Amino acid sequence: MLTVPNFLTLLRIIAIPVFLILVNDHHYGAGLVLFLGAGITDAVDGVIARMTDSKSDLGASLDPLADKMLLISSFIMLTWQGVVPAWLCILVLTRDVVIVAGVLLIYFFSTPAEIAPSAISKFNTFNEMFTIGFALITLARPDLPMTWVNLVTWYLTGVTTTVSGVHYVYTGLLWHQRQGAQTPAS
Repeated sequence: MLTVPNFLTLLRIIAIPVFLILVNDHHYGAGLVLFLGAGITDAVDGVIARMTDSKSDLGASLDPLADKMLLISSFIMLTWQGVVPAWLCILVLTRDVVIVAGVLLIYFFSTPAEIAPSAISKFNTFNEMFTIGFALITLARPDLPMTWVNLVTWYLTGVTTTVSGVHYVYTGLLWHQRQGAQTPAS
């Protein structure tokens, strides 16, 4: 069933190619507005789902997917345009690939587990959004002195990306160790 939160999430997914086209065509102000709108709908869909008790399995899968699609495509586009450093894009992509690989390994080779975002992961997503937002402001308003703001967001995002990635790997290894301890010996 298509709930209001799921509809908002689908709108975010549909907005991604429009956002990328806007940024690619140097319409940075419009891209920034669309990016901010996507960020707002991300917050709003979660609030609506909780308030109306309309949480769904579809929403639980689509919402983080929409976030990752938007953030990863934004990092790639803005790195390609030379506004975000390549090292940060590589760090963000590597973290997400490692997490997805771990989830797939658990899904296909073990007892499925509920994987909820950690507090550091949520903070990391917040930092990634700010990094992209400030990069877009830098492009939209090159007259603003954004050098230090961008440097701070890059390094803060680099740190939280690393800590979050290590946390997920550590948590996954602990979970795997506990699963092995519960399996009876043959």
